[in-house]
Amino acid sequence: MNVKAINTNAVRNISLAPSGEKKIAWAWRNMPLLRSIRADFEKTRPFDGVKITLSVHMEAKTACLCRTFAAGGAKMSATGCNPLSTQDDVAAALAAGGMSVFAWRGATPEEYERHLAMALDHAPNIIIDDGGDLVSMTHTKLRHLIPGIYGGCEETTTGIMRLLSMAADNTLKFPMIAVNNARCKYLFDNRYGTGQSVWDGINRSTNLIVAGKNVVVAGYGWCGKGISMRARGFGAKVIVTEIDPIKALEAMMDGFSVMTMDEAAGVGDLFITSTGCADVITERHFNRIRDGAVLCNAGHFNVEVDVAWLDNNAEKQEQKPGIMGYTLKNGKTLFVLAEGRLVNLASGDGHPIEIMDMSFAIQALSAAYLAQNYGNLAPRVIPVPKDIDDEVARKKLGSCGLTIDALTAEQAQYLLNWSM
Repeated sequence: MNVKAINTNAVRNISLAPSGEKKIAWAWRNMPLLRSIRADFEKTRPFDGVKITLSVHMEAKTACLCRTFAAGGAKMSATGCNPLSTQDDVAAALAAGGMSVFAWRGATPEEYERHLAMALDHAPNIIIDDGGDLVSMTHTKLRHLIPGIYGGCEETTTGIMRLLSMAADNTLKFPMIAVNNARCKYLFDNRYGTGQSVWDGINRSTNLIVAGKNVVVAGYGWCGKGISMRARGFGAKVIVTEIDPIKALEAMMDGFSVMTMDEAAGVGDLFITSTGCADVITERHFNRIRDGAVLCNAGHFNVEVDVAWLDNNAEKQEQKPGIMGYTLKNGKTLFVLAEGRLVNLASGDGHPIEIMDMSFAIQALSAAYLAQNYGNLAPRVIPVPKDIDDEVARKKLGSCGLTIDALTAEQAQYLLNWSM
């Protein structure tokens, strides 16, 4: 293993930094919202004296967010949130620039956990989480850090589900802002970002045609909607599986077929999970799926497709980097992309830059809100303040050269008038 550690960093190979800087420069050029926020942060310094630990997919767009925080005075430590989404050259670029970085692609479970702990050894005041691993570690193995934490921000649906469970059990010890639930996040990142990036990862990996295939999408939340919409654009016949009757009706009225996974298993050519749950495609489905089918996951954790069962019960052979073939006892071979991890990041570059510009603008402004209001916020899951959501939307419209109408005083009064 070619691991290079410098100062307080653990990265794969520091000599990769120039390549990472090129990626970061390209992302930065296309992130006008973060550029604007960074300029404001350089003047207002909202994070002077504040330590931030970040666990987000370690790639170029995330590096831009890290540097935006640092420009506002934050002392940063950063790690990844998925063993296969780290881009080693980007991690090297951040490390070479003086930031504390603990991440490399292909980390073992033990290495991944160690990197989280090393980043938290920073003793942060604010945490930026993607999936809830930092929150989980501080509430289990590193509880001594809790008194110093003002709060944090959570990027994903999966992470917020974990936070809500903690809040319901009264075990959440500091406030967490639900960044994922901001309209400027889920309406764009989850739908358009996931919709494009998942197919980017699939197409890069397989180089197979989508048109004419039966594509099974598990879950019809905002991510599933985006994936299904793009699949239809490619000419696929889309089948949606759901547990929520309302979402299933949405899928039907959006023009997609709706089935159980048991039914879909027998007809699907390509399966994409996006539920945030576990055991979505399991042994009973594997035995029904047709020979040559491709399976992948767009949910945060690698538990939606039961890859562990395949590893233990099928003969496996790597077809090419990122594609593992599993031959079952019935003679069929199924192909799993990216070890069942996030296909859009493990097999691609993640969401488009302009989309993440919006999401990370929400992150940056929410973190500043925490820094300004800590001590006044209860240990619960907090919505992104509406003025932050609206500010990001206006900045985005402005960056696109667009303006919109505003209510007159008379119109505003009319909307508030309940009398005849």
